[in-house]
Amino acid sequence: MRSETSPEADRKAAASSAREVIELLEVLWSTGRDMASPAPVSSSQLRVLYTLDRDQPINLRTLGAVLGSAPSSVSRMCDRLEALGFVERCPSSSSRREVELRLSPRGERYLKELRGRRETALLDVISTMPADDRAALATGLRSFRMAVDGGTSPSARTTAESA
Repeated sequence: MRSETSPEADRKAAASSAREVIELLEVLWSTGRDMASPAPVSSSQLRVLYTLDRDQPINLRTLGAVLGSAPSSVSRMCDRLEALGFVERCPSSSSRREVELRLSPRGERYLKELRGRRETALLDVISTMPADDRAALATGLRSFRMAVDGGTSPSARTTAESA
């Protein structure tokens, strides 16, 4: 007889599995960064680079709101990233009193190389998985991403629509 699990037990099991995967990815990323990164940045600085890559140009106030950080902290992080040559400050096109932040070409290259190394490391692991498991992983990760973004997963929408 098959034992059914409660929704709470399913959530806890999923959270535990996700935590374990995140910890493995942190190890995988730090190993790759130590071996190949020409200018490693902190996780906070990397978050700034990802935000700029997605939402540039952006001013310091908006960046601080996105990051949930104090303006002085964001300004110092951007100072360090500018010193590394990853971020450029430019006069705002809409207000002479504001400064816009953008990724520099060097910052764009850094992110491209970092993502490439990470994808290669992931492909090495994922290629050892059976095809059905890879498909299930892709579906689960899409749903996870949508949940993080505040949306609903495709399977949840299908279930809701058929009800």
